[in-house]
Formats: sequence, structure tokens, C-alpha cells
Amino acid sequence: MDAKTVLFYLFSALTVFSALRVITARNPVHSVLFLVLTFCSTACIWILLKAEFLAIVLVLVYVGAVMVLFLFVVMMLDINIERTRRGFWGNLPVALFVGIAVVFELAFVLMTSFRDRQADVPPLPPDYSNTKALGKLLYTEYAYAFEIAAVLLLVAIVSAIALTLRRRKDARYTSSSVAVRTRREDRVRLVDVPVQPRVRSRP
Repeated sequence: MDAKTVLFYLFSALTVFSALRVITARNPVHSVLFLVLTFCSTACIWILLKAEFLAIVLVLVYVGAVMVLFLFVVMMLDINIERTRRGFWGNLPVALFVGIAVVFELAFVLMTSFRDRQADVPPLPPDYSNTKALGKLLYTEYAYAFEIAAVLLLVAIVSAIALTLRRRKDARYTSSSVAVRTRREDRVRLVDVPVQPRVRSRP
């Protein structure tokens, strides 16, 4: 067993552990931090597999932008943890069924791909580029899947905004439609103030 294999198993174990802590941590901030650790360890695995472009994109996009945004959103939201835990045991059977189904699907895909792969893989040419091959495959064969994923992400963003947008009684809101229809007569009122006669003081 060489050093590359040892590092692969080490980062794989770290990825599995941090992914489990994402769903088992009691504090939402800790869950986000463990998710950042999951992405970083996954990027290390991709570097070991010579997929440098995917590793760099994962670190820059997800860890550097998306997860920082998630962290700020979780810290700014007033999440009632006790209320979210009330339906945990009721939703646990459905969650276990979906999780087991996903595990079996991934295992089937991986076993099929490993079984059907060729034993003798030809060596890559010296001028081979992972980025070029990935872009060509993504925008030709998987173009429709890429567009569907983009639409799903857009729907998820709109849904997250709709779920978190709630009005508070102690906050003031300004309606843009009302502000546009505002007239001067509604804001300014001219009042005639009678002039008081000036009284001279006696020396």
C-alpha cells in the first residue's frame, strides 16, 4: 500500500465522518462548518484522482462562496431549534427510506460502471486537458441535464427566499408601489400661521 492509497482512505474516512456530522450536529452553524470540511476533503480526493479542475472549482465556488453565504444566512436567521426537532421522529421513516434508496442507487451505478469498464485503459496523450474534455462533454452530451439542474437550482433559490421571507411585527416595511404613487399633497401640508402683533417691552 503506497502513500497515495493511504491518503485516499484517510480523506474518504474524513469525508464520511464530516458528512454524518452535518446531519447529526445539534447546532446549525456546526453543520455548515462540517459541510465545509466535507467539501475540502472531497477536493483532496479529486486531486488524488487527477481531477484538479473539479477540486479547484469545488473549493472556490462552494467553500469560498456558497458555504460562506450559508454560514451567514444560518447565523442571521432566528431558527427555533426546538420547533424544528418536533417532527424529527415523525419524518424519520420517510428519511430512512429515501436515504437507503439513494445508497442502493449509487451502489448500483458504481458497481455497473466498475464492471463494464475496460481492463486495459490506454494512456492519455501529453496534451490532454481535463478542463477541455469536461467542458466538451458537459455542453454536448449532458447539455439538457445541465440546463435542468440550473432550473432546479433557480427553483430552490426562489423557494428558499419564499420560506425565509416572513414579516415581523417590530420591523417597518416600505411598499414600493405606494412610494411610487406618492404625491406632494400627501406629504407636505401648508399651514397658515397667524402673525402675532409685536409687543414692545417698556424700559
